[in-house]
Amino acid sequence: MLNGYSSRSDGSVLPENSDSNVIAEPLVSIITAVFNGSDSITNCIESVLNQDYPRIEHIILDGGSTDGTVEILHSYGDRVSLWISEPDSGVYDAWNKGLKLARGEWIAFLGADDFYLAGAISTYMQLANEHPTAEFLTSRARLDHPTGYSPIFGGPWQWPRFSTAMSTIHVGVMHRRSLFERYGNFDTSYRIAADYEFLLRARENLQSAFTPATTVVMRAGGLSDSTAALREAMRVKVAAGVRSLPMALLQLRLGIARFHIRRTYLKARSFFV
Repeated sequence: MLNGYSSRSDGSVLPENSDSNVIAEPLVSIITAVFNGSDSITNCIESVLNQDYPRIEHIILDGGSTDGTVEILHSYGDRVSLWISEPDSGVYDAWNKGLKLARGEWIAFLGADDFYLAGAISTYMQLANEHPTAEFLTSRARLDHPTGYSPIFGGPWQWPRFSTAMSTIHVGVMHRRSLFERYGNFDTSYRIAADYEFLLRARENLQSAFTPATTVVMRAGGLSDSTAALREAMRVKVAAGVRSLPMALLQLRLGIARFHIRRTYLKARSFFV
C-alpha cells in the first residue's frame, strides 16, 4: 500500500475505491496519452502535481515508449495515480483505456507535450460550481511556438458555430463523466478529429460553460495542426450530418487557405527571431 494507492506489478499504482472520508470537492481525472515523450512528459506531470486543487488523479497511458519515458514514469512512484505502458492503436485508443480507469466526476485530456498553468483545475471547478448543469467546461489555451509566437486560443462553445469547426481547444476543456455515459467513447476510426466527432453527437443539447482564463499551454505542431486534421474534420461533419458535402468542401478550402497563410506568417516571423 502506497499513500492510499495499491501497487501493481508493472510499476504503476491504482487508486483504491473507498467510500470513507467523503470530500465535498469532486474528483478530477486527468488522462494523458504519451509515446516517446521523454522530452516533455516531466513538465506535463509536474504541472498536474503543482495544482492547488485537492482531488486529482492523473492517469498516464504510454504506448510502449523506448526513449526513456517509462523510466521517467517509474521515477515518480506513487506520485502519479496510475500509469500503464503497453502498445495501443493511437491517442484515442489510449484515451478510451483511460476512460475505463478514470473515477472522476470530471475528466480532462492533457497532452504529453502540454502543461497546466497554476490554479487551472481550481478555475475549472469554480466554473462548475457556478454552472451546476454544465457538462462541458471550456477555457483559453496559449500556443507555445518555437518562434516565440504565443497566441491565445479558445472560446465559449456555441452552436451552430461548433458545427462549422472545432472552436474549443481540446487541452483547454473538461468533460463531466455523464457525457461519456450518454454518448459513449471516442471513435477510433478517426485518427485526429475523434474529439470533435464525440462532441458533435450532442449537437445543440450540449450544456457548456466558459471561463476566459488561460489554463494550459499547448506546444505548437502535431497532427492536430495540419491540413490532414482539416480533411478529417470535413469527414466528421459530413458523417455527423451537420454539413452537406459541398458545404464541407467549401469550408475545407477556406480552412486550408487560412492554414497556409498562418504558416507563411510564422515562417516570415522566424527570420526576425
